[in-house]
This record gives sequence, structure tokens and C-alpha cells, in this order.
Amino acid sequence: MSDPEIIVIGAGPNGLTAACVLARAGLDVLVLEAHPERPGGALASEQATLPGFVHDVGAAFFPFAQISPAFLDLPLAEHGLRWTFAPVDSAHPAPDGSVAILARDHDRMAACFGSPEDGAKMREIAEFHRRVEPHLLPAMLETFPAIRPALGLLPFAILRVAAIFLRSGARLSKAWFRSEAARRVIPGLALHTDVGPDDTFGSGIGYMLTAMATSGGYGVPAGGAGSITAALVGLLEHHGGRVRVGARVESVEVRGGRAEAVTLAGGESIRATKAIVSDTSAPALLGRLVDEKLLPGRVVRKMQNFAYGWGTFKVDWALDGPVPWAVDVCREAAVVHAGDSLEDLRRFTAQARGGQLPDNPYLVIGQQSVSDPSRAPAGKHALWAYSRVPSVPPGGDWAAHAERFADTIDARIEGLAPGFRERISARRVVSPADLEAMDANLVGGDLGGGSNAWYRQLVFRPIFPWFRYRTPIKALYLGSSYAHPGAGVHGMCGYNAAKMVLRDL
Repeated sequence: MSDPEIIVIGAGPNGLTAACVLARAGLDVLVLEAHPERPGGALASEQATLPGFVHDVGAAFFPFAQISPAFLDLPLAEHGLRWTFAPVDSAHPAPDGSVAILARDHDRMAACFGSPEDGAKMREIAEFHRRVEPHLLPAMLETFPAIRPALGLLPFAILRVAAIFLRSGARLSKAWFRSEAARRVIPGLALHTDVGPDDTFGSGIGYMLTAMATSGGYGVPAGGAGSITAALVGLLEHHGGRVRVGARVESVEVRGGRAEAVTLAGGESIRATKAIVSDTSAPALLGRLVDEKLLPGRVVRKMQNFAYGWGTFKVDWALDGPVPWAVDVCREAAVVHAGDSLEDLRRFTAQARGGQLPDNPYLVIGQQSVSDPSRAPAGKHALWAYSRVPSVPPGGDWAAHAERFADTIDARIEGLAPGFRERISARRVVSPADLEAMDANLVGGDLGGGSNAWYRQLVFRPIFPWFRYRTPIKALYLGSSYAHPGAGVHGMCGYNAAKMVLRDL
């Protein structure tokens, strides 16, 4: 077989998106994936607890996926991808019985958002976002600076968006809402990353996840998250590209300052005649795969001291019935977020940053089987949840803490859903160390491609001046979540990198 024109290292959603764009352009593309059995990285599904219960390995809800410019450009539905939606996209209950919900049905959301006044305000926010989203998303997600879509926000919308993004999540919520139920929503959603309620410029991610729940919604792919991977692979193969699993890249071969080939574990060398795109962590590419002697010293030092996000602790359950939430509306929600108040979220943030295991953990709880009954046998349900934790626990050994912290999570849900523990048929615990062992990109259980603090974004992601997917090595590109725009299953990191490859070619 002849040498491919393009090699893509890693078959996560960004790697596969890049491969699809390049193969569609007529290039011969080979994707090399380290996993011995499947592509997808953390975008996969498996029967992890009991037969018939399908659990998503990593990402499980996809507010970006239906409206991402990358996925809108790729005809994934033609290759089997189908979305399902719950009646409520996100529910935010507390033990005191208060609740706020996010939904594509704005009337229902307004009627259940802490108070009538806060519901009316949330409806106004949702309607504003729906008007600006067609310009705002490309401006945020395309290669920075995305000037053309940003012009669509002028003259007034861009000022309002800037006023939103320049605040902390707590300050924005206090400015907009009066009830505690409403005020915990935006800062709680920001904790999908490592952004706390009082972090400078920390409102952006919480606002976007809040607003997109009211527009595109928190969709669930029928059959599991692996359906997205399967559709991307199907599209790639349709355009003549191919994926090789069990092919771990050990190094990138550089000659004359140009990336020309990769060496696999075992010693096999594969040449790329035009370019190499890496869907790996930035430190893995710039310091391990590429000999650090070939890189500027500043880059090497930055990668050696790279700022990762928090660890992630995940639990999967097989249940013999639905979760018995005390607040009924939670039984219709795609996702339930457990964060009792702004003060509770602040305390959780301080504990996670201080190296402690939170005693009242903030939780993202996924009820995929509410909208997709194929995830569990008839009458039963699959449940998925994660919390943010230190990458390394006290004492340094997750084996000593994992089951006990999972019990804490069970108790947390029990407090919101009395009788929950009686419905557990099986449980699987996944620590940050387990996540990294499953996918080398999830360093220390970091789901976000590095810290999402404001000073790690835009021109600083992953390092200035290499924020536009090129690297210090010619013909070598970074197309993972460690590049702009970062975390989320939207494919835009790989999509933008592929566009840059095509521009350079």
C-alpha cells in the first residue's frame, strides 16, 4: 500500500472530523488509533455494568453537536446518526425541594425556573440567545479570530455578549436572578470545566451551556455516544479514508524541520507525504512525540509545566427502575445537576482545588435512557454521573478512595431521590487514573484539554503564537481539544485544523 498523504494521530471526535474533511477534499487519509479494539477515544459506549445496559464511556450529552459548524457541514445522519431528546434538557434540584429547569420549550422552562420573575428573565435570555446564536457560535468556535461571523453580532449584540462574558458566573447570576434555584444554574454548568463561581471572566462557559440547552438542547445519540464515532468512521470510509486500530504512535519523525513520518510501537515507520494532524494532548505532541531538541526552549518549558484541568470521577449504574427523584420534573430530564446553592458550589470548588475529595460533590447526572430506551432492558434504566475531583487524591492512590467516594455520590443522589440505592443492580466506578488509562488524552482525568481558565484560551491555547493549529514543526498540526476552541464534542478543533492544512497545501 502506498504512503498516505495525511496521517491523523488519534481517532477521537476531533481526529475523525479532521480526517473526514481532508478525505472529502480528495486526500488519502490514514487515522492511527492506539486503542486495540475501537476508534473514538472517550466518545464510545459499552455494556459496562450488566448485559443490556449501555453506558457512555466519556462524553454523553452534546449541546454543541447538533449546531456545531463542523457537524452541520458533515452529513452524519446519512451514516446512521440519530438524535433523541428528553422533555426537559437540564434540571437543577436541591434538597429543599426547589428546582430550576432548562428546556427547549420556553413556556415550560419559564414556569419552573425558581420564581415567576426569574422564569420571565430566563425566557428573555433564551430568546436573545436564539437570535444571536447563528453568529455567536461560529465566532466562538471557528479559527480565532473569526471576524466574519463576529460582524453579524454588530452593533449592539456584541456589546451585550461581552458584558455577559466579562463577569464571573456568580456575579452574572446575581445580576439576573433573585431565587437561589435560578442563581445556581449558570455557575453550576460552568463546573463542567474547572471554572468556579467566582473566577474572573468565568461566566462564558456557564452561559453557553445554559443558553444552548434552550436552543439545540442536550441531545442523546440513539444507541450510545459511540453512534457519533460510527457515523464519522462511516463518512471517512465513504471518502476513501481508513482507520487502523491498535496502532500506537511513539514518535513523529522530523527531517529538515518538517514532519515526514511516524513511528509506531514495535518500530514500524509510516510516511505522510503531505501533513500530520495530531489529536493528542499538546504536551504529548510537543515534547514526547516530537523530540524536544527540535522545539523552541519556551515551548518545551511550557509543555513541561502545562496547566491541566481538574480530574473527573465517573460512576455508571444499572437500575431496576427510574431514579425516584423527589422533585417530579427531574424524572423527565436528560441531565440532572446536583448543586444546592452558590455557597455549596463555592465550597465544592475550594475543596477540589485544595486537593480534597468533596464531601457534598457537585454532580452531572445523565439519564440517557429517558429519551433513548435502547440503553437498558424494558422497565430498567442506565444512569451515568461524574464529579470533579483532584487528579491525585489524598495519599496519591485512587484504589484507597474510589469505592468510598462512589458511596458518597450514591448518598448525594439518595438525598435528592429517596430510595435510589434500593434500585441499584450494579455499579461501575471509574477514577481519574482509570480515565487516563482508557484514553491518554485525559491526563489525570482532565476532560477539557487543559485548564479552561480565561488566560488559557484564544491566543494562549495551547501557547502563543501557535494558536492556529500549526506547530513549530512544518507540516505538523495540533487538532485536539488542547487547541481552540477547546473542550466539547463539536469537532471544531479537528475541523479548523483540517481547514488550516488545506489552506497551507
